[in-house]
Amino acid sequence: MGRMDRSFFTRDVLEVAPDLLGKMIVIAGTAGKEKKYRITETEAYRGSEDRACHASRGNTPRTRVMFDEGGFVYVYLIYGIYWMLNVVTAVYDVPQAVLIRGIEGFNGPGKLARELGINRSFYGLDLVTSNRIWIEDDTYKPPVITGPRIGIDYAGLPWTEKEWRFMVETEEKKT
Repeated sequence: MGRMDRSFFTRDVLEVAPDLLGKMIVIAGTAGKEKKYRITETEAYRGSEDRACHASRGNTPRTRVMFDEGGFVYVYLIYGIYWMLNVVTAVYDVPQAVLIRGIEGFNGPGKLARELGINRSFYGLDLVTSNRIWIEDDTYKPPVITGPRIGIDYAGLPWTEKEWRFMVETEEKKT
């Protein structure tokens, strides 16, 4: 398996989001043990023009890392209890990110972040060089389906209709 390099992340979010499906998130554990989880669902957030994207409100202390080049971790807390794990994409000063919505065995971004142990300390980590978290490719390429993003009614049209949610196609999702 190979760790994803910078060039994987410095592409447009609409390329990276579906390409993350089937990749492995690796979390370094204690005593040199690693935990690996296959990514099954993602959502794309595409910069300042996307009203569902945090970057649409500008470069703030919360969103600063989204303005870096791709490959960094963007985490934030919602409802005061759930951390959301995002992967920054694109090039410097083009704020884009992929929300990791599902991994095998854990559907929902809050549940998966809890399983992975994601918290504020992951903010800004470099997935290319970090010894705590990274993404690997084992060449598995699952079939992909799309759908509208979830929980963004506040963004209005046309953002609520964009099919920027990407999922590994399973038998349940074919119906």
